[in-house]
Amino acid sequence: MVRAKKQTPVESGNGSEPKAPTISIPEPVYRRLRGYAFDPSLSVRLDTAVINETIYKIPWDEGFENEGEKLGPGPVGEYLEVVDFDPASGYYYEPVDLNNSQLLAQDGLPPSEGNPQFHQQMVYAVAMTTIRNFERALGRRALWSPHKSDGSDFEFVRRLRVYPHALREANAYYSPDKKALLFGYFPGSSDRPDRYLPGGIVFTCLSHDIIAHETTHALLDGMHSRFNEANHYDAYAFHEAFADIVALFQHFTFPNVLRHQIGLTRGDLASQNLLGELAQQFGEAIGNYGALRSAIGEYDEVTGKWRPQTPDPEDYETVTEPHARGAILVAAVFDAFLAIYKRRVADILRIATSGSGILPEGELNPDLVNRLAAEAAKAAQHVLNVCIRALDYCPPVDINFGDYLRAIVTADVDVVPDDDMGYRIAFTEAFKRRGIYPRTVRTLSPETLRWPLLTSSNQDFFQPLADWLRRIAHEFTYFKSRRMVYDQTERIGGTLHKWIADEGHAALKSFSEEAGITFEFGLEGLRGDPKRDAIPKFQIHSLRPAHRVGPDGEAPLNQLVLSMIQTRRVRIDPDDKKSPLMNFRGGCTLILDLDTMQLRYAIKKGIGDNARLEIHRRYHRDLLTDGSLRATYFKSMKDADEPFALLHRSFDHRRP
Repeated sequence: MVRAKKQTPVESGNGSEPKAPTISIPEPVYRRLRGYAFDPSLSVRLDTAVINETIYKIPWDEGFENEGEKLGPGPVGEYLEVVDFDPASGYYYEPVDLNNSQLLAQDGLPPSEGNPQFHQQMVYAVAMTTIRNFERALGRRALWSPHKSDGSDFEFVRRLRVYPHALREANAYYSPDKKALLFGYFPGSSDRPDRYLPGGIVFTCLSHDIIAHETTHALLDGMHSRFNEANHYDAYAFHEAFADIVALFQHFTFPNVLRHQIGLTRGDLASQNLLGELAQQFGEAIGNYGALRSAIGEYDEVTGKWRPQTPDPEDYETVTEPHARGAILVAAVFDAFLAIYKRRVADILRIATSGSGILPEGELNPDLVNRLAAEAAKAAQHVLNVCIRALDYCPPVDINFGDYLRAIVTADVDVVPDDDMGYRIAFTEAFKRRGIYPRTVRTLSPETLRWPLLTSSNQDFFQPLADWLRRIAHEFTYFKSRRMVYDQTERIGGTLHKWIADEGHAALKSFSEEAGITFEFGLEGLRGDPKRDAIPKFQIHSLRPAHRVGPDGEAPLNQLVLSMIQTRRVRIDPDDKKSPLMNFRGGCTLILDLDTMQLRYAIKKGIGDNARLEIHRRYHRDLLTDGSLRATYFKSMKDADEPFALLHRSFDHRRP
C-alpha cells in the first residue's frame, strides 16, 4: 500500500495554532450576462422564444487603467458609463450592480421589458461586445473621439455615456457633441395587431441591433471624425451602412440562433432568416411589414410577402437617401459573405449527400447543422474582422464606397497574403453586381484594387519623415492604458506637426504631393497667413499603433497608422462672391511598418483635386436649389452638431 506523505503544517509565527496555506483563486476570464439575441418581440413567439435569450461574455476586468478598479453600479466601467435618467418623467432609475453576488451566480438579471436595471445590463453587454470586436480586428485599444473644450484644446474621453431612457420618441442615436448614446422608447403602431401589441411600449435599448448600430457610430467617430461630414452622397450612407454591417455580423456569434436558423433554412442563408435582418421589433412597431432593414430581401407592401433582393447596379447611381444608399453597401458585403459561406460548406454538403449536393427532404441531421453553423460563424467572423480592419486603410476624409472596397482588399492582403478561399474575389464580385467599384482603376482584379504598395525603392520622398519617426519608434511599443495611448500619440503628433511646420517642410516638398496636402500657398481658401506662416495650416489627425495577427496565427504586423488633413474654405459657387462657404478637405492615411519604419501605403485625397472639388460643389448646390424632400432633409442638418439625431429621427427611410 502506498501511503500519502505527511504534510508539515505552516507555522503562524506567533505561537498560535498552525494555519493551512492560502490558496489564491484567480479572477474569472469573462463576466457572463444574459440578454436578448435580437429584441423582446422574438421572446413572445413560440418558434423563436427558445433562441432569443443568449449569454454575452464580457472580459471580467475590462482592462481598467488603475489597479484595483472594478466595475461599478450603473454599470460604470473603463469604456462605458450607463446613466439611467428619464428626462420625460424626471426619474433616476437605480443603477444595477453587476458585482452583486446573486447576479453573478445567475449570469446577471433575466431578460425583462419591465425592469429598468435589465435595460442597463443589456446596453452594457451589447456595447462591450461591439467594442471587443473592434479591438480584436484593429489590434489595439478603442478610443472615443476627444471632447472639444471651451478653448481650442481637445480632451481625452475615457467613458462613453449611455442613456437607456433618454427620449420619448421612436429614435436612438449617437451624439458626437455629448459623447453619448441616447436611446428612446415609444408606443407601438396599431397597424399590425397580429404581430405586435397596439400601443405597447417599445424600448430601443433592448434591441441588440440598435445598440450595436449606435455603438459602432461612436467607435467610427473615434477613428475618423471627418466621416461625419457630408460633401457627397456616400458620406452619411457609409456611416449608416457600416453600423448595420457590424450589427448584422454579430448575429453570427450566437450559437443557438445560428444553429436554429441553419436548420430552419436547410443551410440556405440566402433565404429569409433572422440573421440577415435588423431591428425586427422596431420595424413592426412603426408599421412596417417586417424588420427595419434587411440585407437579403424585403416585404412587398402590396402582397405583404417576403421576396429576395435583386441586385441593380443602377441603384448606386440614383439612390441618394442615406439609409437606402447605405443598404446597397450592406447588401454587397452580405452577398460576399454568402459566397464565402457557400464555398466553405460545399465539401460538407457533398459528403452529406454522397456527391449530389442535394439535401434530402426532412430535418437536417444535427451533426450536419453543427458543421454548417461552425463554418458560417467562422466565415462571418472573418468578414466582420476585415470590414472593421479596413477602416485603417481608408483615406481620412471624403470616403466613398469604392474607397472602402479597396480598403477591404488591402486590409485582407496585409494580414492574409494567401487568399486560398477566394475572399477578395467574393467581395469584388459582390460589389461589382451592385455597381460599386473605384472609377479610377482599369481592372477589378484584387491586385489592381489593392492600394499601391510602396517598396524601399520608390519612397525616397518619405525618407526625411521616416528618419524623424525612427528616432521615436520605441515610444509606440508599450502603452499601459488607453489614457497613455491618447496622451502619447497626441504629444508625438504635436511634436511632429511642429517639426514639419518649423523646418521639416523644406525636405518634404515631394512628400506633400504624395500626402495630398500642400506646403505652399496658392490654392484658394487655404487656412493660414502667407505673411505670418511659413506653410499653410494642416493637422496631424491621428497616430494609431496597431498589432495585427492573421486568423491562422501568421507572423504579426506591427504598424503605425498616421493621418494628416488640410482644409480649404471655398465658395459653393466660385463665380458668386456672395455664395455660402464650404469646407473642402484633403489629406492622407500613411501606413508604416513599425519594425522597419518603411512606408507601406499612402492613401490620399488631394487638397488640389479640382475634379473632387467640383463634385462637392455640385452636391451643395443641389441641396441649396433642389426643392425636394431630400433637399429639405439635408439642409436641416447642414453644419449640425447632431447629424445622427436627425438621420435616425426617421429610422425607416420610407417614412420621412
